[in-house]
Amino acid sequence: MDLDVLNMFIIAGGTLAIPILAFVASFLLWPAALIKVYHWYWRRRLGMQVDYTEYEGYRFCFSHRGNPSARPSVLMLHGFSAHKDMWLGVVKFLPRNVHLVCVDMPGHEGTTRTGAEDYSIEGQVNRIHQFVKSTGLKKKPFHLIGTSMGGNVAGVYAARHPTDLCGVTLICPAGLQYPTESKFVQRLRELETSQDSEGIPLIPSTPEEMEDMLRLCSFVRFKIPKQILQGLVDVRIPNNDFYRECFMELVGEKSRHSLHENMHLISTPLQVIWGKNDQVLDVSGASVLAEAVPGSQVHLLDNCGHSVVMERPRKSAQLILDFIIAQQNAGVNSNKKRS
Repeated sequence: MDLDVLNMFIIAGGTLAIPILAFVASFLLWPAALIKVYHWYWRRRLGMQVDYTEYEGYRFCFSHRGNPSARPSVLMLHGFSAHKDMWLGVVKFLPRNVHLVCVDMPGHEGTTRTGAEDYSIEGQVNRIHQFVKSTGLKKKPFHLIGTSMGGNVAGVYAARHPTDLCGVTLICPAGLQYPTESKFVQRLRELETSQDSEGIPLIPSTPEEMEDMLRLCSFVRFKIPKQILQGLVDVRIPNNDFYRECFMELVGEKSRHSLHENMHLISTPLQVIWGKNDQVLDVSGASVLAEAVPGSQVHLLDNCGHSVVMERPRKSAQLILDFIIAQQNAGVNSNKKRS
C-alpha cells in the first residue's frame, strides 16, 4: 500500500478514535458531566433557551421556546428534587408554535436557594406568582401544568390566582388525602415512627438507592448502567441537605394536605393525569379531585407509574394539547353565544 494512503487511514482512524475515547472516558470517569451535556444537547435540539429573571433580588432560572400567540402560553412546574429539564420529553411532542416555559422551582437547580419559608407549598406558590409577574406571563391567561410537588403548587396556585389561568393540568399531584395509601406513604409512616430522616426513598446517596428510587417512581423498568446511576447520584449528593430541608417542609402540617384543603376553590378548567401503577402517590387521588372539582377531565394511564412525563411523554403531550385546544374552542364558542 502506498505510504501516503496508509498515513491517510491512520490519521482518519485517529481522528475518529479521539471523540470515541473521549466519550468512553466521560462515561466511565465523569458520568455526571455526561448527563449535563445530554440535557444541554436536547435543550439545543428542541430549541429551548435557558434564561434568568429577577423579582426583588430573587433569581429564577427557566427555559423557554416560542413567543406568546393566540394560543395560551404554557408554564410547567417540575416535581421534588427534579429541574426544568425533566419536561424535555414532553416538549419534544408539543408544537413549536406553542409558547413553553419550564421554571426551576424555588431552591432547585438555577433558582435562588433561601430557606424553609420558600419551600412550603404556600411559599412556592408565592414565588411562582412572582415569576409569572416578572416574565409578563400574566398579561393574558396561561395554562399551568404541575407534576407531583409541582402539581400541589399548581393546584393551590389555581385556587389563589384563578384570573391568571385559562386551564390547569395536575399530573400525579401531591398534597391530597388519598383513600388508598401508596407504598411510598407507608414507608414515610415507618420513618416518622423511627424518626429516621436519612432513609427518605426520594433522596438517594448511592447508585443502589438511586436504582431503588427509579423503581419506586416508574412502572417501566429501565436498564440503566451503573456508571449512569453513579452520575445521577453525583449530581444530587451536593444538594441532598437542601432536599431534606425541602422535603421536611413539604410533609409538615402546613403543606402535607395543601391541595386537599384548597381544591374546592379551583374554578379554572381542570385536567388530571395519573399513572394507574403510581407507587409514590396513589391513583385514588384522581377520584378525590374529580369529586371536588365538577367537570374536571381525568385520564388514568395503564402500565404507568409516578413519572408520567418520562414514561409516557408522547401521551402526556397529546392529552395536554387536546385539553388546551378544547378549552380554547369552548371559550370562542362562549364568546360567539354572548355576541
